Amino acid sequence: MTFARLAAYEQPLKWFALTLGLCSTISIVQNWQLAAMLFGLPFCLIWIFCAWLHGERQLKYINIVFSGLYVYGIARFFWLVS
Repeated sequence: MTFARLAAYEQPLKWFALTLGLCSTISIVQNWQLAAMLFGLPFCLIWIFCAWLHGERQLKYINIVFSGLYVYGIARFFWLVS
């Protein structure tokens, strides 16, 4: 699939990202750390994809850094629980 064909899904993905962002915020307020990271990771991945479509390098790299931090946090959570 080319980026031009994937661009048709950009707007629905942005709405889904908004929902994930709201869920992540609620999780933070409720002090549900794992849920906040699990909602935050796909949020960042969607914005990496959207930035890739438009060539927004700064937005892409910022979200790559945050995605790495979310992966680290999720892995650390499961490592500490086991």
